[in-house]
Amino acid sequence: MMTSTKQTNSPLTEADVKDWLSKNPGFLEKHPDMCEILLPPKDNKGKGIADFQHYMVQRLKKDKEAITETTRDLIEVSRINMNSVTRIQEAALRLLEARNFIEFVQAITMDIATILDVDVAMMVIETNGQDVPNMHASGIRVVPSGTINQWMQGHQVILQSDIQGTEAIYGGAARLVRSQAVLRVDISMKTPPAVLCFGSRDPEMFRDGQGTELIGFLARVVERCFRLWLDIPA
Repeated sequence: MMTSTKQTNSPLTEADVKDWLSKNPGFLEKHPDMCEILLPPKDNKGKGIADFQHYMVQRLKKDKEAITETTRDLIEVSRINMNSVTRIQEAALRLLEARNFIEFVQAITMDIATILDVDVAMMVIETNGQDVPNMHASGIRVVPSGTINQWMQGHQVILQSDIQGTEAIYGGAARLVRSQAVLRVDISMKTPPAVLCFGSRDPEMFRDGQGTELIGFLARVVERCFRLWLDIPA
């Protein structure tokens, strides 16, 4: 005997959709993204429709504000990055303009500090019992063997915020330093470890998580200039 069965996969009708939405009034609240694909009626014929249109208008306004804010942030970041690139380029050129080793060290500790807008810049070199030529020049500080490796802990660059400056690095200027960038400088296999240090009174000028490509490049320039002035191989 044949029996009829109701089809369960019949296409949804508008009446089905209206009926389901009336039984689930919180649907759009739970799925606000659906408002982006729904078209509101052209005529305002009821409070519910007006509320729906108002909601969509407000959503569009918020989206526009979010896009505007994101665009503004991107422009600001691009401006800051471009400014940073320009400063690093200027600093590198200043190093190359030095006419002797003393001028080179002064370029690091004075000129580059001004160009990068930091309060103090220093070179720190370990002593291993064998004197490095000119390492006692003003602006170069000497620390015991093993100190730099202990500081760096295997890192090439360390950025620290909200700190108190170290006298071993900055001498009398240590009390000014509240954030710092410490960059390993591998001058030569024949010279002891060294670091290039920038200190700022701004506690947030240097902080963990910032990009290090630009100041890392500057450290590589310093390495090569040291080799040239000291006439030592890599």
